Amino acid sequence: MSDFTFLAPARLVLLALPLVLAVGYLVARSRRRRFALRFTTLDLLDEVAPDRPGWRRHLPAVAMLAGTIVATLAVARPAVARSDGEAQRIVVLAIDTSLSMEATDVSPSRVEAAKAAAGDFLDSVPDNVAVGVVGFDGRARQLISPTTRLEAVRRTIDRVQLGEGTAIGDAVLLALDAVDSAAATVVADRSTAAGDPGASRGTIVLLSDGETTEGRPNDEASAEARAQGIAVNTIAFGTDGGTISDPIAGVVNVPVNREALRQLAAETDGRALTADTAEELSQVYEELGRSVQVDVERREVTDWFAAAALALLMLAGAGSLVWFGRLP
Repeated sequence: MSDFTFLAPARLVLLALPLVLAVGYLVARSRRRRFALRFTTLDLLDEVAPDRPGWRRHLPAVAMLAGTIVATLAVARPAVARSDGEAQRIVVLAIDTSLSMEATDVSPSRVEAAKAAAGDFLDSVPDNVAVGVVGFDGRARQLISPTTRLEAVRRTIDRVQLGEGTAIGDAVLLALDAVDSAAATVVADRSTAAGDPGASRGTIVLLSDGETTEGRPNDEASAEARAQGIAVNTIAFGTDGGTISDPIAGVVNVPVNREALRQLAAETDGRALTADTAEELSQVYEELGRSVQVDVERREVTDWFAAAALALLMLAGAGSLVWFGRLP
């Protein structure tokens, strides 16, 4: 994807100069035509100059005017703002798939509201952002590697299944691996050096309603994320009044551990967000989606415009010499 821009747009005011030249040319042609008609008979002109240049007499002037315009644009330093076809930014959504997500304190349930809100996130991210998904209950699983095929990501999220336990630390570590693998692919495709600090990096967005009960602890995961320079944005989702039905224990309260998620975000320079309702969760996801930035490279193309201006001016001079034996 590319957009055209000028690095010195104030200089575009100089386009008034070619406009003045164009008006002057038209005025001069009009005065010359009136003079010729006043003192020359058309029959006599046909006899002495039967092969008048006609429309060709305007071509050198048009080419010169076009060359002047293009040269003026070159002075304004034209540039192309480009983002590569490969993803310049990587986001991994880590979604809690523990049984506590069955709670209906958020309508219709925490997990269904989370799926819908994740769809809002996909709608709001910029083009050329690769999104992957990690699901976690008692263990973490990479459900889909980061990809720009967001419809595939959406279908993956819709198919998540719930299980026992909550392994937040393992989920973060697996998400870090997903970012690292995807970033390495982008670097290889762009033929840049591995480890280049300008290479594409990523962000993790982790949604959960609980605390770690399985796998590696949160502080181990946050230390690794901090070492890699990748922020973990956390979303504490649900209310303290959420409950689920257990066949053995009966009704079980499943409150949200906001403090654990807040600490994970703080230790990785991420954002700690909360959502008590489906509407709030959608707003949070949309805000995070809009905040994802795509690296844009501005390449100055002044030399292209300068070359085009030179070609047009040379064409104007050559045409004038061939047809009229003089320079314009």
